[in-house]
Amino acid sequence: MSETPAGPVGVPVAVCQFSPTASRAENRETIARLAADAVARGARLIVFPEYSSYFVDPMDATLADNAETLDGDFVSTLTALAADYGVVIVAGLVERASDAAHVRNTVVAVRGDGILAVYRKQHLYDAFGQTESEWIEAGETGTAATFEIAGIRFGLMTCYDLRFPEVSRTLIDAGADALVVPAEWVRGPLKEQHWTTLLAARAIENTAYVIGADHPTPIGVGHSQIVDPQGVVLAGVGTAEGIAVAAVERVVIDRVRAVNPSLRVRRYAVVPR
Repeated sequence: MSETPAGPVGVPVAVCQFSPTASRAENRETIARLAADAVARGARLIVFPEYSSYFVDPMDATLADNAETLDGDFVSTLTALAADYGVVIVAGLVERASDAAHVRNTVVAVRGDGILAVYRKQHLYDAFGQTESEWIEAGETGTAATFEIAGIRFGLMTCYDLRFPEVSRTLIDAGADALVVPAEWVRGPLKEQHWTTLLAARAIENTAYVIGADHPTPIGVGHSQIVDPQGVVLAGVGTAEGIAVAAVERVVIDRVRAVNPSLRVRRYAVVPR
């Protein structure tokens, strides 16, 4: 499959922050509206949050009732939008699982000619009073979901995975230059600080771009952002619905890794358990 071409300043990336609802049709309409806006602002990769296809708070049995397959309406809509605009789209969806009581927390990357990568959340959010595992089937460990645009490799992870540096390092070992993190980072004491600090930490330790797309307040913390390989926020959104755009540049990745060769000199590998 042919790549989406880069512009003169690399790959312009948009993070689209919005609040998915219990209406799958409404979510698809919101995604179409935001995608059109992102394309008008020059984006070639458009990233939406975790649970973009369907979301309820608190989680309940309706997740399974609204789960879809990878050839369902949600992914088909993303693919059609990607074809119309000549872009790559990343978004989280509620996918059917191996049993009727659970679903998969899945992220897909699609282009107009089909799915480029699929990632299923490995670390479930059983923390801060939440029990995601009651409803979600965990993805297999040791996998690395990546895709390439114009010579830059992007790797997929999700929300709570951000707290586990092994996930990002697995993606880096698979050749990733940028980490894409759809999230529903639940609000709480210090949670905004955790989100922004961990986005920067994953960027700095991996000398990679990090692209985080969250839900806005009051359920998420907002602050979707694009962070460069030195931990600098290039563009971001506040706490409401919105879009931020910045370029992911090959020359920047190479320059930072030449000055700070921490990936090359490290003495430990990541092994799943």
